[in-house]
Amino acid sequence: MPSAKFDLRQIVATPGALEVLKIAGQNPTEFLTRHAAGDWGEVCDEDKQANEDALKTGARLLSAYTALDERILIITEAADEDGRRAATTILLVSEY
Repeated sequence: MPSAKFDLRQIVATPGALEVLKIAGQNPTEFLTRHAAGDWGEVCDEDKQANEDALKTGARLLSAYTALDERILIITEAADEDGRRAATTILLVSEY
């Protein structure tokens, strides 16, 4: 299992994202592990670079994956002044 590059903190998910993952037979942990390890999934090169920069600056982190032809986003909030990120959210693109 790859090591995490940042702490996900509190994990929340929308009902829509959970339903898609359930129907697809996929566990959210699979995507959360990839996200935390810096596997940003299906984002453009610009977003990948923004995420790499965010690891240093504390800005928001965004990954995208596909389940059942639906795009699943995972967003980890920007860090506070103490460098802590409060939460990570799993949601569908249509819920963004």
